[in-house]
Amino acid sequence: MSGTMRNKVQRKCKMRGYTLKVEALNEILSFLSNYEDAEDEALDLLLDELQHQSSRVAVKSSILDKEPVQRVVSLLCEAGSAAEDNLSTSTTSSFSVIDAFLIPKFRYDPIRKMFCEHTGRLPIHGDAPAKAWLYRDRFLLLSQRLSRIPQFSSPSFNTELSEFGSCQISQIQSLVGRTGISWVMGVISQLEDGHFYLEDLTAAVEINLSNAKITTGYFSENTIVLAQGEMMLDGTFQVQTFGFPPLEDREKSASMFTGLDYFGGGTLPKEDTLRLAEMESRAVNEMFVILSDIWLDHEETMAKLETVLDGYEDVEVVPSLFVLMGNFCSHPFNLSYNSFSSIRLNFGKLGQMIGNHPRLKEHSRFLFIPGPDDAGPSTVLPRCALPKYITEELQKHIPNAIFASNPCRIKFYTQEIVFFRQDLLYRMRRSCLIPPSTEETSDPFEHLVATITHQSHLCPLPLSVQPIIWNYDHCLHLYPTPHTIVLGDNSEQKAFKYTDITCFNPGSFSNDSTFVVYRPCNREVELSALDA
Repeated sequence: MSGTMRNKVQRKCKMRGYTLKVEALNEILSFLSNYEDAEDEALDLLLDELQHQSSRVAVKSSILDKEPVQRVVSLLCEAGSAAEDNLSTSTTSSFSVIDAFLIPKFRYDPIRKMFCEHTGRLPIHGDAPAKAWLYRDRFLLLSQRLSRIPQFSSPSFNTELSEFGSCQISQIQSLVGRTGISWVMGVISQLEDGHFYLEDLTAAVEINLSNAKITTGYFSENTIVLAQGEMMLDGTFQVQTFGFPPLEDREKSASMFTGLDYFGGGTLPKEDTLRLAEMESRAVNEMFVILSDIWLDHEETMAKLETVLDGYEDVEVVPSLFVLMGNFCSHPFNLSYNSFSSIRLNFGKLGQMIGNHPRLKEHSRFLFIPGPDDAGPSTVLPRCALPKYITEELQKHIPNAIFASNPCRIKFYTQEIVFFRQDLLYRMRRSCLIPPSTEETSDPFEHLVATITHQSHLCPLPLSVQPIIWNYDHCLHLYPTPHTIVLGDNSEQKAFKYTDITCFNPGSFSNDSTFVVYRPCNREVELSALDA
């Protein structure tokens, strides 16, 4: 160790009130030699722990000899090896599955301008205020995101931010008696039949969309929009421009409130995150095979599925994960469906089929996500995992099969992936208040992706169209934006990269024989199908 480092150690120890004996100095220098690129941080950590031990009377004098330093060094080395063991344990499997009902709930506080974690109990059956908070939380989430965009914030001085000037957002209650163009942000509501309103936390105003120019996306009730327009004499707000709040880069969102586990996969120190990122870049052989609409009671579908399994059984490196999304039956599970024993038997047959492929059974994991018509307590979102009665026959053959909620999330090293099985495109198009704009794109799937990403919500439909458990609406939030969103839909197979978000629909395997191969290391989407 150089004389410069020796002098630095003595100087820093003197600043902390310590005088070092030669043996203690050598012990510290020996410890620092293990951290060639981070000696300063390691030294500060050692001195912090020495002070902590000193406060507990472990160090009784300001003159340090070898023994107390040796005790602290041993303590730090044990802690470091334990942390490495934990990291290696967590990465034995390259991914972890996060159930929707285990995702932490954060609520934005506009007074303190920070997110606060909800630590109390979250009942499934919420009271009336829980429904109001659902809308309030969605609004505040987008409002705080918008507040960081300079064009929509109040300028510090009377200067124009661009040739168009400032687009400062006004509260709806301030529109009364105002003339001229204003920008407002609100939730589209139908407070009276056939009359639509924009509503924020202060008031509501009826809107006229007859001459409105809109941006890409589907505009339905419950969506949060930015509107530029003018108050008319009859008390309506004549909308000129209508669009969703702008997106924010994922890194910027995450950096604003560091240390918060929005995704549910846990938080790691920066060093461990960098190490995971390096491991992720090397995982070039990792591959996910994603299929939607697996009708277990349909012979043709099961034959096609066996063809897929046969194909991957013979490849050099088998897929690390198969994601099988519902519906798992060609008939909806409702009160008229009374043959639960048959679907249980069909899951057992699927388990036997997978078990007949020894390489897949040993090296691949199988994740099952229920569809909108599968067995469960109700059609409300989020949906819990498939009932154990139905799946236990399969688990006899595939003990490590994973049964998750809908939606669910996967943490692949540092990458965040969201899976959602819902026939969302058809329902969003039916709920539209006005036809979508064709100026930028006429592709329905691209409109859908723009809608859910700008809304930071997987299902921004009216609650009358798609009920949501009020206290668990946060499970459908997309904030910060994930790296990948998988939208299992019975519509046409599609893939679309929007800003830096990879979105795709694997299509309906039972109807179209389509599925997707996803390589998470480089976020490559391979649209696949069986030959007719």
